Amino acid sequence: MQDKSWFKKLSPAVHTVKEERDQFAEMRDGVKLACDVFRPAAGGKFPAILSFSPYGKDVQRVLEKQHPHSSRLGNGGQEAGDTAFFVSRGYVHVIADTRGAGDSEGIYDFQGEKEQQDGYDLIEWIAAQDWCDGNVGMLGMSYFAVVQNLIATQQPPHLKAIAPFEAYTDRYRHSVYHGGILNEGFFHQWWEHLSIGASKPLIYRYLPVEEIERRRQELYQRPEIQVSPYLHIQLKYETKNPLLFDFLIEPHDGPYYRERSAYERLDRIQVPTLLFNRWSGWPIHLAGSFQAWEGINAPKKMYIVETEYQTGPMRPWRDHQDVILRWYEHWLKGNDTGMMDEPPITLLIKGRNEWRCENEWPLARTQWTKYWLQPQGKLLPQPAPVGQDSFSNDPYIRPGKFSQGLDYVLPAAEQDLEITGPLALYLKASLDQAEATWFINIKNRAPDGSTTMVTKGWLRASHRKLDAHKSTAHKPYHPHELSEPVPVGEVIEYAIDIRDTSIVLLKGHQLVLEVRGQDTAAEDPVWYHLCNPVETRHTIHYGGEEGSYLLLPVIPAGASNAN
Repeated sequence: MQDKSWFKKLSPAVHTVKEERDQFAEMRDGVKLACDVFRPAAGGKFPAILSFSPYGKDVQRVLEKQHPHSSRLGNGGQEAGDTAFFVSRGYVHVIADTRGAGDSEGIYDFQGEKEQQDGYDLIEWIAAQDWCDGNVGMLGMSYFAVVQNLIATQQPPHLKAIAPFEAYTDRYRHSVYHGGILNEGFFHQWWEHLSIGASKPLIYRYLPVEEIERRRQELYQRPEIQVSPYLHIQLKYETKNPLLFDFLIEPHDGPYYRERSAYERLDRIQVPTLLFNRWSGWPIHLAGSFQAWEGINAPKKMYIVETEYQTGPMRPWRDHQDVILRWYEHWLKGNDTGMMDEPPITLLIKGRNEWRCENEWPLARTQWTKYWLQPQGKLLPQPAPVGQDSFSNDPYIRPGKFSQGLDYVLPAAEQDLEITGPLALYLKASLDQAEATWFINIKNRAPDGSTTMVTKGWLRASHRKLDAHKSTAHKPYHPHELSEPVPVGEVIEYAIDIRDTSIVLLKGHQLVLEVRGQDTAAEDPVWYHLCNPVETRHTIHYGGEEGSYLLLPVIPAGASNAN
C-alpha cells in the first residue's frame, strides 16, 4: 500500500460528469427502482459500478469536507463512494434505492431474497444501457458492501467483479446477536437513518401470527424489557422499528437471518472479489472479510486496514478508492496494473503501524500459544495453581460508569511480541444464576498505564453449545439455535470466539484480558448490548490443564511469508 508506483498506470481524470437523476429500472415483478446515473459527458460506452442501499440516493453527496461518523448528523449511510473520482476516470456510477426505500416502489425487504434478485436485475439493466460496455462492478461500504456479496451469489451474467468494503457475511453472529447477545445500541437508532417509513415487520413471513404474539407476551414479562420503556414500546408498536421487533421476536439463528447472510453461499461468488476491512470493525464487519476469504473460490485480494476513528471511516466515505480503482481497472477495463502479481493479503500491523503482505489466513507460521488465567490477575504461558476468583455484574450501573469484572495481564514484553490472527478464550466458570452474559475485551497497555482496545468477544451463557464440526481450537463456533439454562453452581467451560486482530506489543507493553458480565454505553456509545438484567456472581476457576486459558496466535519474530 505504501508503494503506489502503479497509480500512474490508472486511467487519468479527464472526464466531466453528466448527471441523469431519477431514472427508473423495472424489476422482474414490475416494481420500479429509482436510480441516479452519473456518467462521463463524452460519448461512448464505459464500464459501470452500482451502489445500492436504503439510505436514499439523494444523500449520497460527496462533500469537500468530511466528518466523523455521527448519529446526530445521521451521516452513517453516506457510503456510496466518490462519484467524481470514478466518473472522471471513465466509469459510470449508478446509485439506486432499494425497493421500499427512497424514491423506489415496493416493500422494503432488508437484504432478503427480493432485494438480492433486484440487484441481479439492476446489474443486467445497467449492462443493457447504451452508455455501458457490458462490464459492471459494485461500489460502497457497509450496507452497500454487504449487498455486493449477496448479489454476487445470484450470479448476474454482467457482474464482472466486486469490492465489498466492510461487509459482514453472517447477519446473526456478526451484526444482530454477538455471541447470542442482542446488539441493542446500534439497532436502537439505525432504522431512523433509513429513507423508509413505517413498515410491517418481516418476521411475519417466517412465523405464524399466534407464535409471534406468544413470544411478544413472553417478552413483556422479561426483566430486560420491563426496565426498558424503549424496548416495551418497540414490542407494542411494531412498525416504529420493525427490524428491532424482528430481532426481539427471533433471538436464535434460523431462516430469517440465513436468508440475509452470504456465508452459506460464498462458493456461489464466482467473480473476482476485493475484500476490505478495518481491525476496529469487531462489532459488525471485520469477521465477514475473513469468512469471505475462506469461502470464496475466485480471484481475490484482502486488505485489512485501520481508521482514525473507532466508529470507522469519515463520511462521506472515500477511503482507499485508489486501490478500488486499481481493482476495477484490471477487471472492468483489462488494464493490467500489476495488482494480481502481488501477494493476495495486505495487513496493517498495528503497534508498529507497518504494512505487510501475506499469502494466507491464519498465517501458516502461527505459534498457537495458551496463556493461562492465574490468581492475582496474571496471564502466563504455564498452567495455574488451583484457585478461583469472582465478580458480579451491576444491571443498574449508572450512566458514565464502567462495568466491573476481572482483569488478567501478560507480563510486560521484554521484546516486541506480535499477535496476528484469530483468538479464543476458554473459561472454566460457575454462575449463581441460570443465565449470564460474558463480555471480553483485549487491550494493549502502554508503560504509562494508558490502554487501547485491540479486539472483543461475547457469549450468552445459555448459547454455550458448540458445533463440533464447524469449530476449531482458535475459532469456536456456536449454532445459536436454542437456549440451554446454566446448571447453577456447576463448573462449565465457555468457549468464546474473539475477533481476529493484529497487534505488536512493543517492549514494555502488556496485553490485558478483561472479563466482564456486561458492557456499558460509557465504553462504547454505539455498540452496546442487551446485557444480563439480573445481578449474577461469575466465578472463574483455575487449576492445571483443566483451567481457563486464552489462546493467542503468536507470530515468531524474523519469519515472514511474503514481502
